[in-house]
Amino acid sequence: MNLEPAFPLQRRSRWSGLGAFIGTELRVQLHEVLSIGVSVIVQAVFLVFVSVLARQYLPYTIIGAVVFSTFQIGQRVQNESAWIRIDHKLHELYHASPMTPEAYFLGMSIGILLAYCAPILVLSGAAEYFVRFSGTAALIFLGVLACEFVFTASVGYMISTWFRNMRSIWPYSTLFFNFFGVLPPVFYPLWLFPSALQPIILILPTAGGTALVEHASGLLALPLDWILIAAVSLVGGALLAFVGAVYWARRISRER
Repeated sequence: MNLEPAFPLQRRSRWSGLGAFIGTELRVQLHEVLSIGVSVIVQAVFLVFVSVLARQYLPYTIIGAVVFSTFQIGQRVQNESAWIRIDHKLHELYHASPMTPEAYFLGMSIGILLAYCAPILVLSGAAEYFVRFSGTAALIFLGVLACEFVFTASVGYMISTWFRNMRSIWPYSTLFFNFFGVLPPVFYPLWLFPSALQPIILILPTAGGTALVEHASGLLALPLDWILIAAVSLVGGALLAFVGAVYWARRISRER
């Protein structure tokens, strides 16, 4: 007996629906003009204080501001994913569509990045003005920002699936992103951090990525083993987080 369907189902591409969801998320985020504008308030406050009180540290602070702005994308991904799943109840609808779980996660992340790229570009232009990156340093800067984005968007998406209401997410979200972005040497030079903990703190992607950019720009001298710690932690963390987010997106879609 022939059990084959009369109309065989077409196999979906792994990234089916990615472009459409990037456009959808971008249009949604661009309606939040005020949110985009105030996304750099913390960075602006740090820059004002440093420029007035310790101007010699301004190049370090402005590089850190760009890294932190990129890292904040993860918080936006986390909030948006939780908002869609908890408040709007659209999570299952998206996963029931031809869009794949990978496209859902990555489309949301890239759409948010594109919406919030204007403040990042402004800060990057200011960093170029104050630091004057060489070609190599600029490429390393771009690579660091790409890794920061992949890491933070992946972690933010995974965290968003662990909670059942929005109120529970906010305090943990604030603690997580402050721990990674404000307390480590991101807005200030590595040498101001306790010396015994300096190679350890480079394991964090924000601190390690900022140190790599500062080293490439000639602002910070790092021994070779510290460079390897920072680079391996940054790239390895981004890859592991991305694989984890893709796995988690598939698992959540099967549990709908």
